[in-house]
Amino acid sequence: MNNKCYFIDLDGTMYCGTKVIDGAIQWIDHLLDHHIKFIFLTNNSSRTQAQACNHMLKMGFRGIKPEHFYTSAMAAADKIAREYPTKKEAYYIGEDGIKEALINNGFNINPEKADFLFIGLDRNATYQDYSYALRLAHEGAKLVGTNNDRILLSEKGVNVGNGSVVALFEYATNTEAIKIGKPHNAIVEGALRYAKVSKEDVAIVGDNLETDILCGNNAGIETIFVTTGVHNMEDCYRLDIKPTYIVANLTGLMD
Repeated sequence: MNNKCYFIDLDGTMYCGTKVIDGAIQWIDHLLDHHIKFIFLTNNSSRTQAQACNHMLKMGFRGIKPEHFYTSAMAAADKIAREYPTKKEAYYIGEDGIKEALINNGFNINPEKADFLFIGLDRNATYQDYSYALRLAHEGAKLVGTNNDRILLSEKGVNVGNGSVVALFEYATNTEAIKIGKPHNAIVEGALRYAKVSKEDVAIVGDNLETDILCGNNAGIETIFVTTGVHNMEDCYRLDIKPTYIVANLTGLMD
Protein backbone atom coordinates (compact mmCIF):
# COMPACT_ATOMS: atom_id res chain seq x y z
CA MET A 1 0.00 0.00 0.00
CA ASN A 2 3.02 2.29 -0.14
CA ASN A 3 1.78 3.81 -3.39
CA LYS A 4 -1.15 5.30 -1.49
CA CYS A 5 -1.52 8.80 -0.13
CA TYR A 6 -2.48 8.38 3.51
CA PHE A 7 -5.11 10.60 5.16
CA ILE A 8 -4.14 10.12 8.82
CA ASP A 9 -6.25 10.90 11.87
CA LEU A 10 -4.58 12.52 14.90
CA ASP A 11 -6.42 12.04 18.23
CA GLY A 12 -6.38 8.34 19.07
CA THR A 13 -4.19 7.47 16.09
CA MET A 14 -1.04 9.57 16.50
CA TYR A 15 -1.47 10.59 20.13
CA CYS A 16 -3.87 10.76 23.05
CA GLY A 17 -3.68 14.22 24.58
CA THR A 18 0.06 14.71 25.04
CA LYS A 19 0.91 11.00 25.00
CA VAL A 20 2.29 9.58 21.75
CA ILE A 21 0.69 6.31 20.68
CA ASP A 22 3.10 3.42 20.32
CA GLY A 23 4.35 3.04 16.75
CA ALA A 24 3.12 6.44 15.52
CA ILE A 25 6.50 8.20 15.34
CA GLN A 26 8.17 5.21 13.71
CA TRP A 27 5.50 5.02 11.01
CA ILE A 28 5.64 8.74 10.20
CA ASP A 29 9.44 8.47 10.01
CA HIS A 30 8.96 5.58 7.59
CA LEU A 31 6.59 7.59 5.37
CA LEU A 32 8.99 10.53 5.27
CA ASP A 33 12.06 8.38 4.65
CA HIS A 34 10.36 6.61 1.73
CA HIS A 35 8.78 9.81 0.31
CA ILE A 36 5.27 8.42 0.74
CA LYS A 37 2.63 11.14 0.53
CA PHE A 38 0.40 11.83 3.52
CA ILE A 39 -1.65 14.50 5.25
CA PHE A 40 -3.07 14.60 8.75
CA LEU A 41 -6.84 14.77 8.30
CA THR A 42 -8.31 15.94 11.58
CA ASN A 43 -11.73 16.89 12.87
CA ASN A 44 -10.03 19.12 15.44
CA SER A 45 -10.78 22.68 14.36
CA SER A 46 -9.13 24.42 17.31
CA ARG A 47 -5.52 24.55 16.09
CA THR A 48 -4.02 26.29 13.08
CA GLN A 49 -1.79 24.24 10.81
CA ALA A 50 1.29 25.74 12.50
CA GLN A 51 -0.07 25.04 15.99
CA ALA A 52 -0.96 21.46 15.09
CA CYS A 53 2.53 20.94 13.69
CA ASN A 54 4.24 22.41 16.75
CA HIS A 55 2.08 20.29 19.04
CA MET A 56 3.39 17.13 17.39
CA LEU A 57 6.99 18.28 17.12
CA LYS A 58 7.01 18.94 20.87
CA MET A 59 5.88 15.35 21.43
CA GLY A 60 8.84 14.01 19.47
CA PHE A 61 7.60 13.71 15.89
CA ARG A 62 10.18 14.73 13.30
CA GLY A 63 10.14 16.17 9.80
CA ILE A 64 6.48 17.18 9.63
CA LYS A 65 5.43 20.62 8.37
CA PRO A 66 2.32 22.81 8.74
CA GLU A 67 1.25 21.93 5.20
CA HIS A 68 0.89 18.29 6.28
CA PHE A 69 -2.32 19.23 8.12
CA TYR A 70 -5.86 19.60 6.81
CA THR A 71 -8.50 20.41 9.42
CA SER A 72 -12.27 20.49 9.65
CA ALA A 73 -12.03 24.27 10.06
CA MET A 74 -10.22 24.55 6.72
CA ALA A 75 -12.80 22.29 5.08
CA ALA A 76 -15.72 24.24 6.56
CA ALA A 77 -14.43 27.64 5.46
CA ASP A 78 -13.53 26.30 2.01
CA LYS A 79 -16.91 24.64 1.42
CA ILE A 80 -18.99 27.64 2.45
CA ALA A 81 -16.78 30.08 0.52
CA ARG A 82 -17.17 27.95 -2.62
CA GLU A 83 -20.91 27.44 -2.32
CA TYR A 84 -21.84 30.95 -1.13
CA PRO A 85 -19.26 33.26 -2.77
CA THR A 86 -21.30 36.43 -2.19
CA LYS A 87 -21.94 35.84 1.53
CA LYS A 88 -18.79 36.69 3.47
CA GLU A 89 -20.02 37.82 6.91
CA ALA A 90 -19.29 35.19 9.55
CA TYR A 91 -19.08 34.65 13.28
CA TYR A 92 -17.74 31.64 15.12
CA ILE A 93 -17.45 29.67 18.30
CA GLY A 94 -13.94 28.28 18.25
CA GLU A 95 -10.24 28.92 18.62
CA ASP A 96 -7.36 30.05 16.41
CA GLY A 97 -7.81 27.31 13.82
CA ILE A 98 -11.27 28.33 12.72
CA LYS A 99 -10.47 32.04 12.88
CA GLU A 100 -7.47 31.60 10.57
CA ALA A 101 -9.42 29.38 8.17
CA LEU A 102 -12.23 31.91 7.86
CA ILE A 103 -9.86 34.82 7.24
CA ASN A 104 -7.86 32.80 4.70
CA ASN A 105 -11.08 32.13 2.78
CA GLY A 106 -12.07 35.78 2.64
CA PHE A 107 -14.65 35.92 5.43
CA ASN A 108 -15.18 39.03 7.51
CA ILE A 109 -15.54 38.19 11.21
CA ASN A 110 -18.68 40.13 12.06
CA PRO A 111 -20.02 39.98 15.63
CA GLU A 112 -23.03 42.15 14.73
CA LYS A 113 -24.60 40.36 11.77
CA ALA A 114 -23.44 37.11 10.21
CA ASP A 115 -24.51 35.04 7.22
CA PHE A 116 -22.98 31.97 8.85
CA LEU A 117 -22.27 30.86 12.39
CA PHE A 118 -19.38 28.38 12.45
CA ILE A 119 -19.37 26.08 15.47
CA GLY A 120 -15.97 24.68 16.40
CA LEU A 121 -14.49 23.42 19.64
CA ASP A 122 -13.68 26.21 22.07
CA ARG A 123 -12.32 25.02 25.39
CA ASN A 124 -12.72 28.48 26.91
CA ALA A 125 -16.23 29.32 25.69
CA THR A 126 -18.73 30.43 28.32
CA TYR A 127 -22.49 30.34 28.65
CA GLN A 128 -22.49 33.99 27.61
CA ASP A 129 -20.47 33.19 24.47
CA TYR A 130 -22.92 30.48 23.46
CA SER A 131 -25.91 32.71 24.16
CA TYR A 132 -24.49 35.58 22.11
CA ALA A 133 -23.82 33.27 19.17
CA LEU A 134 -27.28 31.78 19.53
CA ARG A 135 -28.84 35.22 19.11
CA LEU A 136 -27.01 35.62 15.79
CA ALA A 137 -28.40 32.28 14.67
CA HIS A 138 -31.92 33.36 15.62
CA GLU A 139 -31.34 36.49 13.54
CA GLY A 140 -30.60 34.39 10.47
CA ALA A 141 -27.01 33.14 10.61
CA LYS A 142 -26.88 29.60 9.21
CA LEU A 143 -25.19 26.98 11.40
CA VAL A 144 -22.04 25.27 10.16
CA GLY A 145 -20.63 22.51 12.36
CA THR A 146 -16.94 21.91 11.78
CA ASN A 147 -17.28 18.37 13.15
CA ASN A 148 -19.61 16.14 15.11
CA ASP A 149 -17.35 14.16 17.43
CA ARG A 150 -19.39 13.43 20.55
CA ILE A 151 -16.33 12.99 22.77
CA LEU A 152 -12.59 13.64 22.80
CA LEU A 153 -10.03 11.37 24.40
CA SER A 154 -7.49 12.70 26.87
CA GLU A 155 -5.03 11.28 29.36
CA LYS A 156 -7.70 11.73 32.05
CA GLY A 157 -10.49 10.11 30.06
CA VAL A 158 -13.23 11.45 27.81
CA ASN A 159 -13.98 15.14 27.27
CA VAL A 160 -16.94 16.82 25.59
CA GLY A 161 -16.50 16.84 21.81
CA ASN A 162 -17.60 19.50 19.36
CA GLY A 163 -20.47 17.38 18.11
CA SER A 164 -22.13 17.82 21.48
CA VAL A 165 -21.81 21.60 21.13
CA VAL A 166 -23.20 21.52 17.58
CA ALA A 167 -26.15 19.49 18.89
CA LEU A 168 -26.75 22.16 21.55
CA PHE A 169 -27.09 24.84 18.86
CA GLU A 170 -29.23 22.63 16.64
CA TYR A 171 -31.59 21.99 19.54
CA ALA A 172 -31.68 25.66 20.56
CA THR A 173 -32.41 26.85 17.01
CA ASN A 174 -34.53 23.89 15.89
CA THR A 175 -32.41 23.72 12.73
CA GLU A 176 -29.80 21.34 11.37
CA ALA A 177 -26.23 22.51 10.90
CA ILE A 178 -24.26 22.02 7.70
CA LYS A 179 -22.04 19.04 8.48
CA ILE A 180 -18.35 19.16 7.50
CA GLY A 181 -16.00 16.86 9.42
CA LYS A 182 -15.58 13.09 9.26
CA PRO A 183 -17.68 11.03 8.50
CA HIS A 184 -19.21 13.59 6.10
CA ASN A 185 -18.00 13.97 2.54
CA ALA A 186 -17.25 17.70 2.73
CA ILE A 187 -13.95 17.22 4.54
CA VAL A 188 -12.90 14.43 2.15
CA GLU A 189 -13.69 16.53 -0.91
CA GLY A 190 -11.68 19.41 0.53
CA ALA A 191 -8.77 17.15 1.47
CA LEU A 192 -8.63 15.61 -1.99
CA ARG A 193 -8.39 19.09 -3.53
CA TYR A 194 -5.82 20.14 -0.95
CA ALA A 195 -3.61 17.09 -1.47
CA LYS A 196 -4.19 17.06 -5.25
CA VAL A 197 -5.02 13.35 -5.32
CA SER A 198 -7.95 11.20 -6.41
CA LYS A 199 -9.83 9.01 -3.96
CA GLU A 200 -8.60 5.86 -5.72
CA ASP A 201 -5.08 6.77 -4.57
CA VAL A 202 -6.00 7.38 -0.92
CA ALA A 203 -6.27 5.30 2.25
CA ILE A 204 -7.84 6.79 5.39
CA VAL A 205 -6.17 5.75 8.65
CA GLY A 206 -7.89 6.17 12.00
CA ASP A 207 -9.06 4.78 15.32
CA ASN A 208 -12.69 5.90 15.25
CA LEU A 209 -15.12 3.68 13.36
CA GLU A 210 -17.92 6.26 13.41
CA THR A 211 -15.80 9.07 11.97
CA ASP A 212 -12.58 7.92 10.26
CA ILE A 213 -13.69 4.52 8.96
CA LEU A 214 -17.28 5.45 8.16
CA CYS A 215 -15.95 8.50 6.33
CA GLY A 216 -13.85 6.34 4.05
CA ASN A 217 -16.65 3.82 3.55
CA ASN A 218 -19.10 6.58 2.62
CA ALA A 219 -16.64 8.09 0.14
CA GLY A 220 -15.55 4.81 -1.43
CA ILE A 221 -12.01 5.11 -0.06
CA GLU A 222 -9.88 2.32 1.43
CA THR A 223 -9.72 2.42 5.22
CA ILE A 224 -7.19 1.23 7.78
CA PHE A 225 -8.54 0.85 11.31
CA VAL A 226 -5.94 1.00 14.08
CA THR A 227 -7.15 -0.28 17.45
CA THR A 228 -5.33 2.29 19.58
CA GLY A 229 -8.09 4.77 20.38
CA VAL A 230 -11.85 5.08 20.61
CA HIS A 231 -12.91 1.68 19.24
CA ASN A 232 -11.72 -1.93 19.22
CA MET A 233 -12.26 -4.92 16.93
CA GLU A 234 -15.47 -5.98 18.69
CA ASP A 235 -16.95 -2.57 17.88
CA CYS A 236 -16.70 -3.35 14.16
CA TYR A 237 -19.42 -5.95 14.67
CA ARG A 238 -21.38 -4.00 17.25
CA LEU A 239 -21.56 -0.90 15.04
CA ASP A 240 -21.60 -2.86 11.77
CA ILE A 241 -18.83 -0.67 10.34
CA LYS A 242 -16.24 -2.70 8.47
CA PRO A 243 -12.81 -1.26 7.60
CA THR A 244 -10.77 -2.48 4.64
CA TYR A 245 -7.84 -3.38 6.89
CA ILE A 246 -7.25 -3.66 10.66
CA VAL A 247 -3.93 -3.20 12.43
CA ALA A 248 -3.05 -3.23 16.12
CA ASN A 249 -0.03 -0.98 15.62
CA LEU A 250 0.88 1.38 12.78
CA THR A 251 4.28 -0.26 12.44
CA GLY A 252 2.35 -3.10 10.81
CA LEU A 253 2.02 -0.83 7.76
CA MET A 254 5.78 -0.60 7.32
CA ASP A 255 6.21 -4.00 5.68
